[in-house]
Amino acid sequence: MTLDRFRALAARYAGLRIAVVGDVCLDRYLEIDPARAETSIETGLPVHNVTAVRAQPGAAGTVLANLSALGIGTIVPVGFCGEDGEGFELRQALAALPGVRMDHFAATPLRLTFTYCKPLVLEPGRPPRELNRLDSKNWTPTPAAVSERIVRSLAALRGAVDAVVAMDQVDAPETGVLTAEVRTALAGFAVGMPVIADSRRSLRGYPPMIFKMNAAELAALRGEPGPYSIADTMRAAEDLAARNARAVVVTMAADGLAGAEPGRPAVHVPALPVRGPIDIVGAGDAVTANLAAALGAGVTLREALEAAAVGSSIVIHKLGTTGTASASEIAARLAES
Repeated sequence: MTLDRFRALAARYAGLRIAVVGDVCLDRYLEIDPARAETSIETGLPVHNVTAVRAQPGAAGTVLANLSALGIGTIVPVGFCGEDGEGFELRQALAALPGVRMDHFAATPLRLTFTYCKPLVLEPGRPPRELNRLDSKNWTPTPAAVSERIVRSLAALRGAVDAVVAMDQVDAPETGVLTAEVRTALAGFAVGMPVIADSRRSLRGYPPMIFKMNAAELAALRGEPGPYSIADTMRAAEDLAARNARAVVVTMAADGLAGAEPGRPAVHVPALPVRGPIDIVGAGDAVTANLAAALGAGVTLREALEAAAVGSSIVIHKLGTTGTASASEIAARLAES
């Protein structure tokens, strides 16, 4: 993608309306100063002294943050958090993102707020080092009342958005936002507009949407052993796109991105060269956000993949955080090419 082409594309973003339906979590970073280490008098265990705490939306919230950084005019999170302190922090962090409307994101006493608590050791002259995470998740099925509220939100948004991202980030089926009822409701959106589905477990059983996954997930979905080569990935993407009657996008880490549309040859977009230390957290979410924005703006799949490749390259070079790639950063990277 040329710089001029991206600028023309990005100029459309302020007029776009994109819904993100899925599991928004709170990423809470505890910044630890190792120079202040102690030993607990009571237990004899090491004490990590936290000198700063920062919180930002994670999981599907990272997609939201990337859409905001791209300058999308209206971004609608559809989901829930708990009526707890983490939920308060999450709602504040979401509402602070430019373009985000909170009409369809509710707090409920029936769920905990999905939280990744990340202790992060910060040492001068060294990359941030993450210690063992402390996670808060829901392990019981999402109550029917919560799921029904999400279905009502989707009914209200039908015809009012230009693209949808459906993102399943929970470990146990039916414990998050994308319950069977919600997936069925989403099927009606997937005709005539881009609806991108991504699941950390599997997209098996999802109604036809634009499936976005990595090469290992594609192999698992097809019941085949991995790893796939680039050529294998492209062939498998073509086959799945034909059977699903929807586009397929596959991330392949250092091998870049592949995409296929029904009845068309798959395309491959190489990854950009690595330019120093990297942290791959958030790269896939940057891909998803750029795909939704570009496809919502009406460009070709290849162009959407090219924009996504640049966005993910920017994100992996941001260490110690789940980063985003803004439209200005993508433009600057393209100007260097």
